[in-house]
Amino acid sequence: MHVLVVEDDAVLADGLTRVLAGHGMVVDVVRNGSQADAMLQRADASDVAVVVLDIGLPGIDGFEVVRRLRARGANIPVLLLTARDAIEDRVRGLELGADDYLVKPFASAELVARLKALVRRNAPKPAVLALGDLTLDTSAKRARIKERVIELSVREWTVLEYLLQHGARVVSKQQIIDAILPFGEDLTLNAVEVYISRLRLKIADAGISIRTIRGFGYMLEQSADHA
Repeated sequence: MHVLVVEDDAVLADGLTRVLAGHGMVVDVVRNGSQADAMLQRADASDVAVVVLDIGLPGIDGFEVVRRLRARGANIPVLLLTARDAIEDRVRGLELGADDYLVKPFASAELVARLKALVRRNAPKPAVLALGDLTLDTSAKRARIKERVIELSVREWTVLEYLLQHGARVVSKQQIIDAILPFGEDLTLNAVEVYISRLRLKIADAGISIRTIRGFGYMLEQSADHA
């Protein structure tokens, strides 16, 4: 995948390039906000999968880059890098349209995981997901078992949608946490078990079940009479 790194610190930019390239990503680097804004306006920016954007840039800062990007209607995922740990800065960045943030210093593995999660979440999704008697309309955000609407919290919806998107494949608790991450960073492995437990009750009559694969995670199964 193609990553645009916007970072004025040459040492950090070089380190980021090596780390991301080591994970098979194609990396472009620009050193200030004006260059980033210009590049993101060009037609060839359409293949940029995600932007890693420092807030404290010379010229226009990262906040303004995000604001202009969203004002143009672009939906490229943006992860902010910042040395600032004030809640106000994080909130401002997210309100302007950033999708996630990391406070420096950070672990390379976490950066890579967050970028992959952002790209997964931004990938085109089918409008309707269905298994057994359960149907999720992802546009209307409505879940039904046959004709009955079931009420789901935002996190319950996200977990169930993620399971349906992966069909009969096993997903780990950490993968589920990565899918939910934008809604809060306090999510634990035990919390995932709570959401799974709630969902099992809510879809008990849908002809499907959430199976625990011990040591690996969860998968959806369709009951024999609905196969």
